[in-house]
Amino acid sequence: MDTFKSFELLLSSLNAQSLDEIALRLFRFQASENLVYSRYLEALRVNPNKIDRIEDIPFLPIRFFKDQTIKTGNWTEKLFFESSGTTGIQTSRHSIKNIEDYLSHAEHIFEKNFGSLTNYHLLALLPSYFEKGNSSLVAMIDHFIKKTGSDHSGFYRNNYEKLVEDVARLKASSKKIIVWGVTYALLDVADLYKPDWRDVLVFETGGMKGRRREITRDELHYQLKANLKLDKVYSEYGMTELLSQAYTQGAHLFYPSHSMKVIIREITDPFRKGLIDETGGINVIDLANIYSLAFIETEDLGKVNKYGNFEVLGRSDNSDVRGCNLMVE
Repeated sequence: MDTFKSFELLLSSLNAQSLDEIALRLFRFQASENLVYSRYLEALRVNPNKIDRIEDIPFLPIRFFKDQTIKTGNWTEKLFFESSGTTGIQTSRHSIKNIEDYLSHAEHIFEKNFGSLTNYHLLALLPSYFEKGNSSLVAMIDHFIKKTGSDHSGFYRNNYEKLVEDVARLKASSKKIIVWGVTYALLDVADLYKPDWRDVLVFETGGMKGRRREITRDELHYQLKANLKLDKVYSEYGMTELLSQAYTQGAHLFYPSHSMKVIIREITDPFRKGLIDETGGINVIDLANIYSLAFIETEDLGKVNKYGNFEVLGRSDNSDVRGCNLMVE
């Protein structure tokens, strides 16, 4: 019989071959133990016991996180993450049972892609995320900063000049430098200072926050590479409602973590899923969401290839401009 503990153990040993089977088991568990999701499935007249393919799993629209408490089982919320929507927009709230599990999971995903955090100085430029509070991104980056073990790692808020000065000074260090920033702040630095950041790993996490016009990711990366003298720019895909992240390796494709799978749905028919190399809505299976919900219908548009890697192409019409990765075509 599946329990929270059994899924925690399975999460640590996940691989591409076991993901589908474990996802189906978690679906049936959450269909029974998650009140909001159970009612949603009842409204759709879906019998969980008759679902035997992950493509047939109904995904809960992400907007439910705005006015419902999405919890599997009965447990006491120790903290919550909140989305960083612009003024006047109702934000999402994600109840968290154990932040240490989230932080260690995020650390594992990052290091699997980029090596040990102890190899880096991490300089974070995330001013708007501090303004909101309860940011999953700030919590993750704060954890990463501590794990670098570097006295030079830290947050810079709006202090662009000091950031530029410190990057220049740290170039002589034996450690590599990461600058991790919200999009509009990175563009501000690039436009105002045009520093030479070759050999620096620049991570953009999306988000204009109403400070600049929305642009495509290709245009963003072109501007950053030109003004910062970079060969590549890295992107992170994550959101308040997810506990797993995906990263690019300097191009447009995101590589999902071992606990994550993206399924593309037809734009006009959300129940037609599994599109390959076609533009549609992004559905995410996040098996780290054991205590909330692992099956989320996002408001992002994208494509997935036959290998499971995906592109983010923008936002669906009338969706809120919020959180990470806000570039639109």
